[in-house]
Amino acid sequence: MSLRATGYRLRATVGGAVFALAVLGFYGSAATITPISVEQEIAIGKEANAQFRKDMPELKNAAVARYIRDVGSRLARVATGPKYPYTVTVADTHDINAVALPGGPIWIHRGVLEKATNESQVASVLAHEIAHIARRHAATQLTTVAMTKWSLNLLGSLLGNAGGAGGAQVAPRFLAQGATLRFSRNEERDADRVGLELMSRAGWDGRGMVEMFELLRKEAGRNPTAVEAFFSTHPTPQDRIKELSAVVAAHRTGRRDSREFQVIKTRLLHNRKSG
Repeated sequence: MSLRATGYRLRATVGGAVFALAVLGFYGSAATITPISVEQEIAIGKEANAQFRKDMPELKNAAVARYIRDVGSRLARVATGPKYPYTVTVADTHDINAVALPGGPIWIHRGVLEKATNESQVASVLAHEIAHIARRHAATQLTTVAMTKWSLNLLGSLLGNAGGAGGAQVAPRFLAQGATLRFSRNEERDADRVGLELMSRAGWDGRGMVEMFELLRKEAGRNPTAVEAFFSTHPTPQDRIKELSAVVAAHRTGRRDSREFQVIKTRLLHNRKSG
């Protein structure tokens, strides 16, 4: 199904808000700012994912879910940083986008699977989102949100609760705040670089990442609404294509495609036409 404008705005608000939690939170006073623990981040992510699931339609197809879970698992196994409980869910929307939530959950839209021409392109999207989580890129953005819209003492009080209790209180508050964020150029560049390394270590050809950005650029000319959500939270691909092309030569070996991907793509496109 295609999303209407109101659905897109809701998704952008929810995705931006929970992604502001995605990687690093803070508690304490303005004079003493301390990162939340990985355990707290995971607890917040679990609650944020539950909230996100209420607003994002999930694709109910066991074969597709199993396939994308396998691709994500291969990448997660070679990720550095904290050992997050990474999960990948397919959103039943035809636009081209993906969202990383705090502590491991990732949503990839079925539009990515429908538009990609080979498996390495899909792997590049997941690798990029895993890199954002692994590198804890939301620190600067969350600091700004906390300093300008929140009482750090309140945030510290909420996060001071043990386990999931703190996460259950923080996640809805951030969602209700409607905070949005855009990663900096350096953070996106870093996620591209780290994602490319993850692809290579997991056995995929890194050219898939450049190809995906080329696909996004072409799709923007043909059907701007299909990439509207992506461009609302990511910089345009032109500069990233140029930067990646200079380093992708070192990552040109590995798997480019699979029969499994082509079967999944055909199934999704068939269901779309018959639905």
